[in-house]
This record gives sequence, structure tokens and C-alpha cells, in this order.
Amino acid sequence: MAQNPEAADPRRRIPRTDALLALPQVTAALASLGEGVVKGLVRATQDRARSGEIAPEAVQTELLAALGTQRASSLTPVLNASGVLVHTNLGRAPLSEAAQAALVDAAGYTDLEFDLVSGTRSRRGAGARAALLASCPAAEDALIVNNGAAALLLATTAYAQDASVLLSRGEFVEIGAGFRLSDLIESAGVGLTEVGTTNRTHLSDYSREFERADAAAEGAGVAYLRAVGAPPIGAVLTVHRSNFRIDGFTAEPTIAELAALCHDRDVPLIVDLGSGLLEPEPLLPEEPDAASALAAGADVVIASGDKLLGGPQAGILLGRADVIATLSRHPMARAVRADKLTLAALEATLTAGEPPVHAALHLDPEVLRLRTERLAATVEAQVATRADQEEHPRLIAATVVPHAGRVGGGGGTGVDLPGWALALPEAAAAPLRTGTPAIVGRVHEGRCLLDLRCVPEHRDVDIATAIVDVLADLTPEADSR
Repeated sequence: MAQNPEAADPRRRIPRTDALLALPQVTAALASLGEGVVKGLVRATQDRARSGEIAPEAVQTELLAALGTQRASSLTPVLNASGVLVHTNLGRAPLSEAAQAALVDAAGYTDLEFDLVSGTRSRRGAGARAALLASCPAAEDALIVNNGAAALLLATTAYAQDASVLLSRGEFVEIGAGFRLSDLIESAGVGLTEVGTTNRTHLSDYSREFERADAAAEGAGVAYLRAVGAPPIGAVLTVHRSNFRIDGFTAEPTIAELAALCHDRDVPLIVDLGSGLLEPEPLLPEEPDAASALAAGADVVIASGDKLLGGPQAGILLGRADVIATLSRHPMARAVRADKLTLAALEATLTAGEPPVHAALHLDPEVLRLRTERLAATVEAQVATRADQEEHPRLIAATVVPHAGRVGGGGGTGVDLPGWALALPEAAAAPLRTGTPAIVGRVHEGRCLLDLRCVPEHRDVDIATAIVDVLADLTPEADSR
């Protein structure tokens, strides 16, 4: 009797590609993941069967499992249990539900630059601009670009290209990844003149630079000074020291004093706030805001959209109408303009509901304590139940400890946000990060601390389940608390 070919070669039992692609679950995945990704997973699963890693009968099950974990983007959603509100490495501010809905609405064709009534072209981003002006009445006009660095580059280039910007030595800021604002500004052909010293800069230091520029221009002429690298002064810039502090024997002029000097000299005062506060925040009394800076006489202020404002990444410029008009007409404005998704999300952030960053900032510590204790009790109960069912010894307990949250993102430097955290063994940190959902806590003094301040409350149950699963794989020796 002839031997069954499939018995002689099990690889013949591997499902055909067309049969796998015809499965309803695979057809649905084609719409969300694309043909290339899905066919790649089909081939990879078939190859696993050909190599003997899995049985031919397991191909369909393994393929569906792989599709279930596959995403169109390589970005992994994360639960931020670090206690840092604006966590740069985790994408800074999470968007509100309204902003997320606005992204969906704007994903297709929209009336971005089109008046549906007249059928003619309209002003780009008019809704987001109006929302900004309503939120910051001190501003006469507003301009939105793609990020804070772009806003600073545009402002300094428009007013000081082939000229110089005055900046206090104590404000030459370096932020993450070795990025220096001075390098950014100088890359556009803008000169930087250091004023004062690291810890003390006086109004007279700025006045002295203007007097030097005047004297040099009278003696040699502006064109010659530019040619030899001694350009005239085009603007004065002040940068908020958002990620560090200078304490002790210090001095610096107020924005009002600088504004008076700049207006007397007919040059703009550019104030880079960084953090994105549009108005004073009582919890962060030392954090500058746009309304106060404009009221003090700043010609234009710069802020980020994805920090304390709680919106998408964006560079926001607020100020005098003539200054914003000059920036809007500059050729660089086209290169750094915000896209439709940013404009939609920013408008929704400003007009619809409280952004998650605001809610986390103002969270009552007592509410956070009770919530953390409920999570600890849930974990304890589930750990005990699992230990009884699986005949394991009682595993490591989770404890509630005081924990200070942080603003992050270069805002609220040195400000503690009183709160609480769930303390676990340090060994729990890695599996929590790599699990589903991915949970990022804080590793500190031999413990993994989970701060729920920035975690949506409805996700507490997911965190509890993840903790129990992780603790089940740890031994009591892993508890270093």
C-alpha cells in the first residue's frame, strides 16, 4: 500500500497561503495592518512549521495569535506609573479624550484652509488660533508651529538673522540629548551675545551692549560690522531655566524692565517660557506664564503645547499683532508650520474638557492614597487566592508608601507633588515594563514604585492583574525592601 504523502512529509499539512488569507480574522487584519504585514506574518508562521518549531496543525492558531499582538505602529501604549506628569521619554502630555476624538475627525479630508460657506480658501488653523486667544486674552495674535524649538528658531531668525540676540549667560540652556538652544539659534545665522554673568545679570549689562553696538555702528557702519562678525542687536531673548535652578547670590532684571529697554531701542523682547502655562498656576508659583509675561511688556512669548498645556507637540507664539504678522510672513514659517492633526488636537485641548496633565497636577493626595490602598488590597487578595489554588507559599506583599510626583518636561523644577505609591521589589520593574499592558514605574532605592497619579483610574484593574502575574514569577528572595 502506498504511503500517505502527508504522513511521509508533515510539511504537506501546512495550510496554504490563500487558505490562511481567506480566514475572517486575517481578512479583518488586512484592513488595519496592510497586506505586506499580514502576508509577512503568514510566511513567518508557515516557516516555523517547515522548520519543525511548531506542528502544521498549529499554524492557524499561531498566526491568529501573532495578528492579535501586531500593531500598525511600532509605538507601544504605556501606563505611566512613574509619577512624572510630563514624561519626555513617554511622549510628554497624554491627550484628552476630546483631543483624541479631534484627531480622528481630522484624519481624513477637512476644511483646514477652506470656507465651506463661500467655497473659497480660508485662514489655516483659524479655530486653534481663536482658542488660544480666548485662553490668553493678553495676546493680540497667535501663531502655531510644529514645536517649541521651531518657534524659537522662527522668532530669532525673523528679527535677528545677520544680527545678534542678547541673552543672559545664566540662560544658555542645554536640554535633553545634548541639545543646546544656543546651537539652534546660531545654526540660522543669528549671532548670540552673552550678557552678564552666570548668577547675576543686571539691566545695565543689557544697556551697555546696546551702547557698544551704537558706538561701533557710528564708527564703522552696520554693513562693515556684519562683515567682520560684530552685527547689530536685533532682539533680546530671555529663556526660562526650566530644568535647573540658580540659587544664592543672584540677580536678574524683570520682564517689565527688559521690555522698557527694548521698546526704547525699538527691538523686540522674546520670552521663551517653555512649559506652556498660559496663566498663573498656584501650585507652581515660580513657573512663568504667557499672560503675565505679555502684561509685563513682552512682544512675543514662546510655549510648548505638549507640556503643562496638556496638548499635542506644538510651538506656540503669542504676542503683539505686528510681531506675529512679521513671523507669519517669514519664509521659515512655512517650513515649520503645524499640520492639521496638531491644530485639531490643540484646539480641542483648549476648548473641551480638562486635559489629563491638569487633572494629575491637581489630584488630591488623599484621593491618591485611598486609590493606592485599594490597589494594594486587590493585589494582596489575588496573590493569596492564587497561592492557595496553585499550592504556592504566600508571595511578596505590596505596600503603600509616601511618594512625591514631579511635573517633568523641564517644568516645576524642584517642586514636589505630594502623593503615594505602591512599593514592589525592584525585580518587578522589568517584567512590568515588557508586559501587556506595559507599565512604567520608578526604580528607587531597591524598589519598584508605582505611582497612580498619571494612570487613568479605570486601568487600576489592569495594573493589579499585571502585578499579580509578575509577583507569581518572583521568589521571596527578590524582595529587597
